[in-house]
Amino acid sequence: MRNPLVVVIPALLLIAGCSSLNPFAAKPKNSPAALVSFTPTMAVRILWSQSIGKAGDQIFKPAVNKERIFAANQSGEIVCIDATNGSMVWKTKTGMSLSTGVGADDNVVVVASSDGLVLALDAATGQTRWKHQASTEILSLPAVGNGTVVVRSVDNRIVALDAESGARRWYLQRNAPSLALRSSPGIVVDDGLVYVGLPAGRLLALSVLTGSPRWEAAIAEPKGATELERVSDVSGEPVLLGRDICASTYQGRVACVDVGNGTLRWARELSAAVGPGIDQRYVFTADEKGNLQAFARENGSNVWRNTSLSWRSLSAPVSFGRAVAVGDSQGYLHFFSREEGALLARLATDGSAIRATPVVAGSQLIVQTQDGKLMAIASE
Repeated sequence: MRNPLVVVIPALLLIAGCSSLNPFAAKPKNSPAALVSFTPTMAVRILWSQSIGKAGDQIFKPAVNKERIFAANQSGEIVCIDATNGSMVWKTKTGMSLSTGVGADDNVVVVASSDGLVLALDAATGQTRWKHQASTEILSLPAVGNGTVVVRSVDNRIVALDAESGARRWYLQRNAPSLALRSSPGIVVDDGLVYVGLPAGRLLALSVLTGSPRWEAAIAEPKGATELERVSDVSGEPVLLGRDICASTYQGRVACVDVGNGTLRWARELSAAVGPGIDQRYVFTADEKGNLQAFARENGSNVWRNTSLSWRSLSAPVSFGRAVAVGDSQGYLHFFSREEGALLARLATDGSAIRATPVVAGSQLIVQTQDGKLMAIASE
């Protein structure tokens, strides 16, 4: 339930009644850092671009499945794009105001509306398969895997639905803190488990079949004298690779956890509004001040830190070839050396913010801007 009364606080928006904070709602007090001049040492270019409709004030991350890309906009349009050439395969107008991007597998494409309606479409044709009414608004990206769709609504209810029929398999209701970020803590489905980022810095692992908890890990421990100081929610999507699942929190830490038993492998103090990135050697983070950092995946030791993008409201970083890529509030994509953090390349898109995490699709990087450009980026 929304309440129109708002109270502005530095860099955040507190919504009375919702008891939520929006880390993207207000502009930072600091001006975005000017872009530094440099000599590019990595060639990047736009392969193709499609206009798919604006994201408004929401975050719409596309989904990639084999050679198809699925994307949505706030006005309720969902598209399927051929990743090889950017051509439109199908387009569906749902007539709903959507609140988040898409989850997809070989068979279904799933979105959610601002009033909590979950909609599944046939991945091949774009035709409606089923609908499910959630308890409240959904901001987290629907997760699809193991024949299951998992959604989390803002009242902290996690629901698993059969991907074919939409029938509810199980649900889990967790207590919501009195104050939480108005954000989209992510869900990951893999190898029979569902990993859910939660308010108060928790990461939860559940059985995808039954919803029974396997473990719960503390990515951060809320601390401080006031409720605002104790907000330490998981930010963005956790990232999973091998036996590591890593997540970051607002006013907390970035940490990696053993997927087998939930044991904390390492943690470092950090405040971020977006999730981390990961590859075979490193974990990458973009903190709330716009600092990009790399940590050793094995033990969390500091590898490098780059402060050239301060206050540019960065997207979550993603490993892309020999670079780590990150978008900013002015529509630039920046490519830094994975090993050293040096700036390798920069690419302008449409001038609007890149808030959704870029997605790697084979040799391409797929980016969706707030003004509705879907682009495929290639490197040398």
